[in-house]
Formats: sequence, structure tokens, C-alpha cells
Amino acid sequence: MSRIRDWIVHRRGMLIALAVLVLAVLGFAAIHKLTAEIRLSEVRAAFAALGWPQLSVSIGLTVISYIALTFYDTIALQVIGHPLRWRTAAVASFTSYTISHNLGLAMLTGGSARYRVYSRAGLDEAAVARVVLIAGVTFWAGVITVACLSMAIHPGMLPIVKWTMPPLLERCIGIAIPLAMVGIVLRYRRGGSLGLFGWRLPLPNWQQALALVLVSTVDLAAASAALFVLLPNASPELYPVLFLGYAVAIVVALISHVPGGLGVFEAVIIATMPQDNATILAALLTYRIIYYVAPLILAAVLMAFHEGRQWRGRGAGPLTIALPLAPLLLGVLVFMSGAMLLVSGALPAAPGRMDTLATILPLPISEMAHVAASLVGVMLLLVALGLYRRLDGAFWAARTLLVAGALLSIAKGLDYEEATILLLTAAALQWTRAAFYRRTRLTAEPLSPEWLVGVGAAIGLSVLIGFFAYRRVGYSSDLWWQFETNANASRFLRTSLAVGLLLIGAAIWRLFAAAPVPMVHDVLPDDVAKAALAHADRTDAMLAFTGDKRFLVSDSGDAFLMYQVKGASWIVLGDPVGPSEAWSELLWAIRARADAAQGRLLLYQIGLRIVPIAIEMGLKLVKYGEEATVELDRFTLDTPDMRSVRKASRVAERAGAEFAVVPAADMPAILPELQAISDWWLADKDHAEKSFSVGRFEPEYMAKFDCAVVRIEGRIVAFANIWATPNGQELSVDLMRHAESMPQGGMDFLFTRLMLWGHEHGYRNFSLGMAPLSGIEARRLSPTWSKVAAFLFRHGERFYGFAGLRAYKEKFRPNWTPRYIASPGGTSLLRGLIDLQALVSR
Repeated sequence: MSRIRDWIVHRRGMLIALAVLVLAVLGFAAIHKLTAEIRLSEVRAAFAALGWPQLSVSIGLTVISYIALTFYDTIALQVIGHPLRWRTAAVASFTSYTISHNLGLAMLTGGSARYRVYSRAGLDEAAVARVVLIAGVTFWAGVITVACLSMAIHPGMLPIVKWTMPPLLERCIGIAIPLAMVGIVLRYRRGGSLGLFGWRLPLPNWQQALALVLVSTVDLAAASAALFVLLPNASPELYPVLFLGYAVAIVVALISHVPGGLGVFEAVIIATMPQDNATILAALLTYRIIYYVAPLILAAVLMAFHEGRQWRGRGAGPLTIALPLAPLLLGVLVFMSGAMLLVSGALPAAPGRMDTLATILPLPISEMAHVAASLVGVMLLLVALGLYRRLDGAFWAARTLLVAGALLSIAKGLDYEEATILLLTAAALQWTRAAFYRRTRLTAEPLSPEWLVGVGAAIGLSVLIGFFAYRRVGYSSDLWWQFETNANASRFLRTSLAVGLLLIGAAIWRLFAAAPVPMVHDVLPDDVAKAALAHADRTDAMLAFTGDKRFLVSDSGDAFLMYQVKGASWIVLGDPVGPSEAWSELLWAIRARADAAQGRLLLYQIGLRIVPIAIEMGLKLVKYGEEATVELDRFTLDTPDMRSVRKASRVAERAGAEFAVVPAADMPAILPELQAISDWWLADKDHAEKSFSVGRFEPEYMAKFDCAVVRIEGRIVAFANIWATPNGQELSVDLMRHAESMPQGGMDFLFTRLMLWGHEHGYRNFSLGMAPLSGIEARRLSPTWSKVAAFLFRHGERFYGFAGLRAYKEKFRPNWTPRYIASPGGTSLLRGLIDLQALVSR
């Protein structure tokens, strides 16, 4: 059972997607069965019967419904104690509901849209979750209230229900449930909070609760009435039946998670309404355009307009708080444009328009335009995701495809309505051009014009020869499906289509592939290094000289940060170096660069001074370990707690160990001797040189620093290159290696003598370096990272001496300072750590 449960957990996303697909297929199958006797001509006649008065009333009721939706959020914000302006709540509710209505998965899509808006208004994730939950509960309360009122006013069975409920019982239920809800409101009339799985949910007081129920009632009544008025000759007595069917339909659609309830919603309504199915289907299609598609288009246009104004530097009005939603809405709009082309390709063209088109274009061109328009629709579905990810390649491809789709819509059937929608979508994309800033290979490494011309000429020549060879073959759609020995024209058509699809696949691959990351500084300028290191308080700033990093320099030229790119991870090492006033600028700049390159940012081994900036950047923090630092003015061997260190040092002294510091200027003379020691040490430990977070033995690197050595009878047996900040704040070492002949206690002897030397030369602290995973507690409610880290610290000695390293450094009685890792949420931390390990291990 546990294996089955684990298998389900690991494949939850796939199973959910499969379930949604199955439900969607069932919904479409139900529609197919329910409309089996309907002819397309009957649906067209029902469309034609819809007059402007009906459409106008339906549009007005839709407006009322969406205005009512905004008060869900307005009241919920008051309940949680974070009231905001109505305009901000209106933006959040309008955008979230238009997206969730069309995409389904309301908690995910609508919740994320609300978070984008409210996080910019100062609300955290918990507050946004409470707003979403209160709005959701209110919605369901409204559904139940209006459904019960419909049952009380008009008892009678629905056509979809097999069992007939007695009218008296139905009326009693229709009255009892709203009364029970009123009782709950009165029970918590003063508000308070409700405990749920260790989480507290604020409850509205009785005025707020009644207001929420009223808002929900108005919303659902208006939304259902917007469909009801589209039904021809529907008597008012039929409205309660419609609403009951409407309530069942939206419940089934929400539970199914099918995007927009497409197919599921329509199937339930058709099954419940006692009217002609052709008129109901026409009303449903019109209703979907008015209530679902039109608000989405309006939201996308508004977002595009305001984002375009923002990028152009003008005042941006109240909707600027929702600017990040524009790529999402435009992506959805482009997706729907592609779906529109596919649906249009499946429907017959208007006979009158085809007759007119036949006088303008030859039939083969119209037929090929029909096929090409469907292919453009498929490609629009694929590039829509790239727009959501703000890819510039997706922008260029989508704009080109939309314009091409508009031309093909005219060429295949004079569908000027489609062409207008596609061109308006292309215009909205163009207005927000600067929002799609993430470079892709399609734009960062454009194919040369000469190469493109050559490819186009070769393909064009082959197509031209094919049409010349088979120009006397009468075109027919059956040609595509002829598989015979002499069916050469059919092979030509299929081959040409395959070539086109191959080109499309190659273009899409380049469209989504991230562009190569440009090098900013692969060598730190000397003037920047000198100015920044003058402000350095930590010796790990010396890792800038290892030669394996990139650098981002502040505008003032006196600060920098070190980073490297591995895979999709942009890994920043330590705190920025230089005046602290420049740190925020540098960190935000590297985050923007990583975002533009479709990368994930990982801040590695940062200190407490960076934590507030990381939080402002929206990164998640986890503790990585602790750094050991010894205060040199208090360091002495003459105390009881230093007995073990003192004893080990004296053992080395009795063996003849002598300590010395070799200046950097004298390093070339001893480098061969140090090289031999380093090679033996690496072979003995079965280690390879590492990089990025530590130095490695290279003559050029070693010659930059003074070096502490231990000699016996004039021969070096151990060494450690010295890191020291110019302001005397900290002293430390990087590479610590010894020869086979080093006496017992030799490294303790080196450390103690170097600390005493540092104190004599005015240094304040000595850093013993990191103890990874140290100081991380695992409690019952601790996050997963803390539990895993604590487990590895206790039981991971065979892989890495976590506990042993901590115990060794603890001998010197240091102060322990926490160090952190910051990264985006989700799996970014794990993937970033994998890339970091690959980077360090070279």
C-alpha cells in the first residue's frame, strides 16, 4: 500500500491531467450524443434569431456579475484585516476570475493571479490564501442559497434527475438550508477565527457575512440570467429550472477542472433544459463568448495597454499594480486565437462568401490556405506558453503567426471577423513588446540572411518544380490520402507538408531554447578589486582571484559580486564585496539578468546582512550551516578549555616544528616544494582539485598571497595560503595541505601560531570557515530541508565529515555565525544545489 501511495504522490500531476482529459472527453461525448439530432443549419438559424435586445441585456447582466465579483475580494480583505482600495481589489478579482473562468483550476490560476496583484500591495502568501478561501466559500454559499431559493419557489424535478422529490419536501429543504446558513452566521456574528489543520481562518462578522451572501446571490443570479435571456421565448417560470441546471453545471465544471468547463458545462445545461437543443446550443455558444471570452479579451487589452504605458515611461494609472499579469493574459488570448483557427477550420465556410472568394482566388490556393490556417492555429497553441514565460522569440513568432493567420482567414473563406480578432491580438502584443525581454536562441543567434535565403530558395524551388510537374493533375482533397504506386502528386503534397512541419519544429526548438549567457566580466578589473576590497570584512572575498568566476560590477565601480552560470542556475557566491550601499543594486541587477536569461538565482553562503534584501527579492531562505570565527584579542592557549589544542601543538613542537609566514613576494622560490606537498596530499586523500567555492593549487593563484608554513629541519611539511582583509577585520586560510612527514598535531600547531601571528599584526578575527549543515535543528514542524540537513549532519560521516568538522573547529572555542542559501521556491533549491555541486567538483 505504501508503494502504491508513493507512486500516486510522485505522479499526482500526471494523474490529475489524465483525469481532466478523461472528463473532457466524457463531456464532449455527452454533447455529441445530446446533439446527435441537431443540424448545423438549425444552430445557424438559432444564432440568426438572436436579436440585439437579447444580446444587450445579456451583456448588461454580465457586467453586473463581474462588478459583483469584485466585492468578494473587497469584503474578504476587510475580514482578514488588510483593507485595500476598491480599484486594487477590482483588478485582482477581474483578472483572476477571467483567467480561472477560461482555464479552470481556479485555486491555481485565480490564486496565482490574485497573489501577483496583492503581493505588490503588501500582502503575504498567507493573507492572499485567506482571501482566496473566503471568496471560494462565499461562492459556494451563494450557489447553495440561490439553488435552495429556486427549489422553494419552483419545486419540481430536473429532467436530468431520475427520482422525483415530493414538492413539499423540496420546499422544506429549500427553506431549511438557507435558515441553517443564517444560524451559522448568527453563531459567529461577532467574527473571530476558525482553526483548520493548524491554520487560523478569520471569520466575518454577521454584517460582512450577509454582505458576502448578498454579493454571491447577485453574482450568480446575474450570471445565470445572462444565459436565460438568450433563450428565445423562455417564460419567467422556467428561470428557477434554468438556475438549478446552471448550479449543477458550474459545480460539475469546477469539480472536473476541465479548462473553462468546456463541454462539461454545456452538456449539463442541454440535458437539464426542456427546450429545443439547437436553440440551447446557440444560446450556450453565445453565452460563452459574452461571459467568458469577451471579459478575457478586455482584461488582456487593459493589461497590454497599461503595461505598454509602463514600459514607455508615462503615468500608468491604477492597473499598474497588475502589470505582471499581462504576459499571462496575452498568452491565454493567443492560445484562444489558435483554438479559434482550429475550430474555424473544422466548420464549413459561409456559402455566399465562398462564392465571392472563388471569383478572386483559385480553389487550390483557398484549399491550401484552409490547411495552413489550421497549422498556424496549432503553432499559436504552442507559442502561447512562451509568451507567459516572456520569451522574445515567442513574441516574434506569435506576432508573425497572428498576422499570417489573419491573411489566411481571408484567403480560406473571407472570415473577416477572425482576421479582425487576430490583428487586434497582434496589436496588443506589439504594444507590450518590451515586456517579452527574455532572450532565446531564435533572436540571440539569428540565422544569417544568406542562409535563410538559401534554405528558402531550395524549398521554394522544390515546391515550384512539384507544382510544374503535376500542374495537369486536378486538385482534390482526396489527393492527400492516395497511397498508390503511381500516386506521385499525393507523395509530393505529403512531402511538402512534412518539410513544412520539420521547419516548424526546428523553429519552435530555437524559440524556447535559452540564449547563451553573455560574459560581463570574466576578469575582475584591478581598480574595482582595489576599491571594493578596501571595504571587505570577510576573507572569502579573496575567492575573486581563483579565475573561475564572472563578476558584476556596481555603477560606481567600487563594489562587485562573484557568480557563475551552470545549466540554468545563476549561483552567487557569498555577500557582495564593497560598500554595503551598493549591495542591493548588485543583487537586484543579477536577479534581473538571471530572469532575462530564463535562469534561476541561487545565493550561496550569504550572511545576515543579505537576508532582508533576499526577502525583498522574493527568495526563500534556508540555513546552510555556520561559520566559525575566533576573536583574536581573546585567543590564548593558557586556559583549561584549550588543553587539547595546547597539547597537540606541543607534540608538534617537540618533533621540531617551526612556524613562519612567507611573504607573497617570496612565494615563487618555494612553489615547487609546495606543489610536491599538494600533489601527495591530493593523492593520499583520493581528492581532485575543486573550484568556485574554494581555491585550487595554481602557481599564479598561490603567488598572490602570503603563506603560512611549518618546517622541520628546514624542510616544509605543511602550508596554508593566507587570506587577509586590507582593513584588518579578518584573517583566514584557504588551501591547507601537508606532507607525509608532518608530525602529529602539525595542523593544530599551524593554526595556533597563525592566530597568534594575526593578533600581533592587528587582525581582529580569524575565520575557521564553514561547518556545512551545522546548527540546523529538526523539529516536528520543521521544513523538509531542515529535517534532511539534520539527518545528514548526524549520519552522513561516510560521505562527508559534517559532525567531525564541526567538532574540530569547536576545539578553538569560536563564535558561530549562521550562513544561508536563498533561492526561488519549489524545486529551484534542489536543482540549484545539483548545479552547484557540479560547478564545485568541476
